[in-house]
Amino acid sequence: MIIVHHLENSRSQRVLWLLEELGLPYEVKRYERDPKTMAGSPDLYKIHPLGKSPVIEEDGIIVAETGAILEYIREAHGLGDMAVEPGSAQARAVTYWLHYAEGSAMNPLLLKLIFTRLPLGASALLRPLVKGVADKALKTFVDPRVAQHVAYWEGELSRTGWFAGDKMTLADIMMSFPLEGVAARAGVENTPAIGDFLKRIHARPAYQAALEKGGPYDYA
Repeated sequence: MIIVHHLENSRSQRVLWLLEELGLPYEVKRYERDPKTMAGSPDLYKIHPLGKSPVIEEDGIIVAETGAILEYIREAHGLGDMAVEPGSAQARAVTYWLHYAEGSAMNPLLLKLIFTRLPLGASALLRPLVKGVADKALKTFVDPRVAQHVAYWEGELSRTGWFAGDKMTLADIMMSFPLEGVAARAGVENTPAIGDFLKRIHARPAYQAALEKGGPYDYA
């Protein structure tokens, strides 16, 4: 049986969702964040040297990183209705989105989070100065790049409602996290295709079952 080391409010929600979609048996070992720093549990270092989540275990095999986990599940258990023809244009699109989601997409989102929180860690004396620098970085560098990616997602989803073809694939599961993060902070009023995508995936029974097993998830 697969064991999922699941950190609350994290990328690992996608792994639970995929397992529910496939109907695979699994066990959840849940870890909570530090309420002050939001850092992950130090117990995760017992599972993986970087102390990150998600990590899964199966038959002595340990796999970290969401994209690698999704690919492992595909190779070890198949994908059922989510499978695509190997070597096809759709398969190449799925591979692209698997890498893009944790590469190009997450970089500006993480920068936005860092610069938004940066002033909170400064002393009262330095906070105005730090906030000024952070706000300038957000306005001139970070926010335009976030907007560029959001427009890209909106355009892609406007075609078929999915990221790689005309049905849900691993690409959609992988891309759910960055979309949920943006929607939670900025809303979806100006991005109807993104809003519709999130509404549809959140209504799926497997998604709801993953929430029940994984616990609170602020982005749902």
